[in-house]
Amino acid sequence: MTTPKITAVSCHCGNVRYEAIGAPIMGVVCYCDDCQKAACQIEALPGALPLKDPAGGTQYILYRKDRFKCVMGETFLQDFRIREKSPTRRVIASCCNSPMFMDFEKGHWFSVYRARFTQDAPPLQIRIQTRFKLKDTEVPSDLPIYASFPLTFMVKLIGAKIAMLLRL
Repeated sequence: MTTPKITAVSCHCGNVRYEAIGAPIMGVVCYCDDCQKAACQIEALPGALPLKDPAGGTQYILYRKDRFKCVMGETFLQDFRIREKSPTRRVIASCCNSPMFMDFEKGHWFSVYRARFTQDAPPLQIRIQTRFKLKDTEVPSDLPIYASFPLTFMVKLIGAKIAMLLRL
């Protein structure tokens, strides 16, 4: 049996570290209005780095919740929600205002901000929710583009859920 690859994820200053274990579910760029709103609010925090591309997209690498764990600096983690009762929370490293990941709490995955990978980040595969892109901008055509959530995205998430339940 081979040992799964462990990928390092860190906040900008290095006080918070995560391990992403094995292959990710998928790499996506999301243009939804919630991701754009959250990115704007996070980018406005002191010392925060830019998150969005020129068309408003945010890059994520999706990992199963059982394959992403904090190994250092948990005390620096702070929840961030764009609305009080939002089912989606973003987790920020308060030491340097680095966004670490987004958690759709009803889901079985974390959307890890791609900029947090300390080594070569896994590749992006699709652009989703592009109907929300910023006006008068173009979405890059280097990846498949979808106005909403494509079937391939949903199949990958369902496959990850099944694998998680079967502990594969």
